[in-house]
Formats: sequence, structure tokens, C-alpha cells
Amino acid sequence: MPFPSASVIRRLFRRRSTRVTSEGLQFLIFTLAIGIAAINTGNNLFYLLLAMMLSLILVSGILAEYCLRRLELHRHLPDLLFVNESITAILAVKNRKARLASFSLTMCDVSDDHDVSSRLEVRYLAPGNSRLLSYPLTPTRRGKLQLDGVRVSTEFPFGLFTKKAFYPIEETVTVCPEIQPLDESLLRGLFAAGHEQSVHRRGHGSDLYNLRLYHAGDDSRSIHWPTTARTSQLIIRETEAEEQRRAVIHVPTTAPDSHDAVFEQAVSVAASLIQHLTYQGYGLQLLVGSERSSFGQGEAHSLELLRMLALCERRVPTTEFLSSHESVDPPIEDGAAGALILVQSWRGPGDEKAEHPLVMIDGEMILGGAHAV
Repeated sequence: MPFPSASVIRRLFRRRSTRVTSEGLQFLIFTLAIGIAAINTGNNLFYLLLAMMLSLILVSGILAEYCLRRLELHRHLPDLLFVNESITAILAVKNRKARLASFSLTMCDVSDDHDVSSRLEVRYLAPGNSRLLSYPLTPTRRGKLQLDGVRVSTEFPFGLFTKKAFYPIEETVTVCPEIQPLDESLLRGLFAAGHEQSVHRRGHGSDLYNLRLYHAGDDSRSIHWPTTARTSQLIIRETEAEEQRRAVIHVPTTAPDSHDAVFEQAVSVAASLIQHLTYQGYGLQLLVGSERSSFGQGEAHSLELLRMLALCERRVPTTEFLSSHESVDPPIEDGAAGALILVQSWRGPGDEKAEHPLVMIDGEMILGGAHAV
């Protein structure tokens, strides 16, 4: 028969494993000494003591196994996480046994065979009861965070052994780039380019543009009653037009390995820009490498753009790319409205020692357009 592979053995030990504690090691040594004494002397009292100690070991394993059996666990996480932003993850554990309780449970969330949570303890879980446990989770890198399951352990009843059981609860969460305050020079660049300024003209909107006398055919819902009461004349309230501002954010993904840290900074700058411009009411489009989103506005659309940034990958430039000296500037569509914001981590074959990403608005470079320190 073929021997099981190392991965199969690792999975078997992952589901169930037992470790001897320091107290248990002392107990085993003492049990061995009692056994040797019983064999050498033939004293029935030593055999009686040995049988009692061996039965304690057996009972310890059986009770610990029953504590870990028939547990139901669920994990609750937000759909999107952000780098270096702590969130509260919730684990729900339920004892599905009809009569037996579980004692001294310790739980840890596991990702890639590493614990990602602190030790969560449940001293007593009655049959049919459930408990909610929470722990802080702080992702350190963007992309996909794969959570494999929950490792449950117990030292019940005597603390001689630590018995562990693994409950697979696979879940993949998207971790978005870190959102940081934007540098003032970048905000000034947006204002200087005219994209943060509103157009003052009459139209449909909510802000006050002008007050004038009522004319035949005007909508009665536009009457400004406080001024009408003060002047004894019908006064109409005119509103200022709300012009939807638009911006295209482009993040080239071609960069060598030496620019990996700068590329991550560029992705973070783009994410911070998306959040800032969304709050300012912009319609946004995102270009990440060869991927292109549609124009949209609002919180739901910004989350989709952040998801694109979270999953984008840096591409190493090929030899043909370096020999042709191709530009990494964004493709500009004819008739594209709004600001064109380029967040670039690598300018080309001549760029070898970049420390911060390059930010350009409509072709004008913004000095210091990185994050504020």
C-alpha cells in the first residue's frame, strides 16, 4: 500500500492533535516510575496506583474529546477591510450536544496555519447554548485574506494534555489599500486646476442662487415665504445649478521589483483620492493597468473602485518593453470629461531610485503629491 503524503498527514494532525503539558510530562514520568517499581517489587499497592494513574490518562483523553465534539462555529466579518485599520471580528460558537457541556475551551482563528486572533476563552458552555466572542483584526497587506478555520483546544479535566480540534470555516475577504490623509499640495493642485470649484449659475440644485419677484407661470413651490411675508410681495427662490464633476484616476501597474514599495504607495494614494473625491460628489472612473471601470458616483461605486485597487497586481516590465522604451502614460480618450489624475510608481527605464509615486493632474506634476507625514 502506498504511504500517505505529507499533506495528508498534516491535514490529519490539523484536525485532531494532542500535546503534553509540563504538568502532564511530570505525571507521565511519575507513572513510569510507579510502573517500574510495581514490576520490580511485585507489590499490589504499586499495581493499584499504576492502574489508577493510567485510568486518569484515559479519562482525560475521553473527556477532552467530548468537550471538543459537536461544536458549531460561525464567523462574521465585513465585506471589505482596509490595511492597518482594525475591525471587530465575531465568532459564534454553539454546543450542539444534547446532554454534555463543554469546559475550558480556547479558540483561535487560523489563516495559512497561523493564528490571526488572540486566544478566545469559554470556561463553560452548556448543552444547546451559544456564545458570541469578538477579537480585533488588523490586516497588514491588501488583496485577498484567506481565513481557513478555527482551532479549538482544551486542557479539561486535569490539565495533563492540550487536545486540539480544527473546524474548517473557509472565508475570503478583500482587503483594500490603506486610506491616509492627502497632502495639502495635492488638494491645492485639484483646486488650482479648477476641478474643486463650482460653477455659479442658475439651474436645478439645492443652494440659493437669487431671490426675485414672482412671474406668471413660476412654480408656486419655489416661493420664498419668509421674504414674501416681510415684503408683502411674492418672491421666488432661484437655486444654483449643481454640475457633476468628473475625474479619471489612472494607476499604471508596470513597475520593476525595486519599485514594489512605491507601487503600494501609489495604490494607497489612488484609494485616498477615490475616497476624497467621492465625498466631494465627483463622478469617477478608474484605470488600473488594462482594467477600466465605468463612470459612477456614490459610496457603492467607490467601494467597487477600491475593490479593483485591492486586487490589482504589479507587473514586471518585459525585455521587449524595456528595449522599446514605451511610455507608461495612461491612454487618453477623445472627449473624456473631467480631471485626468495619474498616480505613477515607475516612470520608465530611466527611473531607478524613486521614493514616492508621481502624481499628475491634467499633465501637470504635483510636487509632494504623496501622503502627509
